[in-house]
Amino acid sequence: MSNKRKPEPKTSSKYQPRATSSRTTYILAGAAIVVIAALVVGGVLWNTQRDKGGADEAVLSENAALIIGAPSAPQTIDVFEDFMCPVCREFEQQSGAAITKAIDDGRLRVRYHMLTFLDDESSSGDYSSRAAGAAQCVGSGEDKDVFSKFHTALFADQPKEGGSSDLSNADLARIAGAQGASAQTQTCISDGAKVDEAKAAAEQSQTQLQKAAGQVGTPTVLAGGEPVDGIMSGTGWLDQLLANKG
Repeated sequence: MSNKRKPEPKTSSKYQPRATSSRTTYILAGAAIVVIAALVVGGVLWNTQRDKGGADEAVLSENAALIIGAPSAPQTIDVFEDFMCPVCREFEQQSGAAITKAIDDGRLRVRYHMLTFLDDESSSGDYSSRAAGAAQCVGSGEDKDVFSKFHTALFADQPKEGGSSDLSNADLARIAGAQGASAQTQTCISDGAKVDEAKAAAEQSQTQLQKAAGQVGTPTVLAGGEPVDGIMSGTGWLDQLLANKG
């Protein structure tokens, strides 16, 4: 994670997703933001003109695909992912089980935010949005266990970036059914009933993440509205958060 990277040229497109490292984040840069490249650990380029306004806790709560965990849990985190993001898949493989255990133990409450800026990297051109819509269907129609299983299953069956195919709505519904989703939830997914809702939620989440971190990148974890470091280096980041809360 020490490879140096040169500053990338400005782009005139509204958003420009790019991989900074095979083990770091995917970054979404806004064209209206002047990005000053600075080398940091892991090769991530951060916007030094960071918005100090901070994320709005109410908005983060309202636009999460699902909030999992007891309201009384001592620690709440916001997890930002894109179902097309391969580094998010790695994050799920590293930390998914530990997150689930902390939730089950009553120590953690998680607000999941599914972003959609990698749509163009999919064969269909809208896989991130359709997968996020499927997550909204499962989140609104099923319990936390089914959502957690579906979330994990989608990353396990993740399409390849720039590949020749990805998952159809019918495929997404089938995967949800295999995790215990009802026929009604499967119909919601196959019909794409919540894709527009997912896109709107993703846009709001991107705005809040920009305020908190100065950029939009996946995966990102916020705790108390601030980015958590070291999330791609095992589960130590989570152990530290939980230890700080007793």
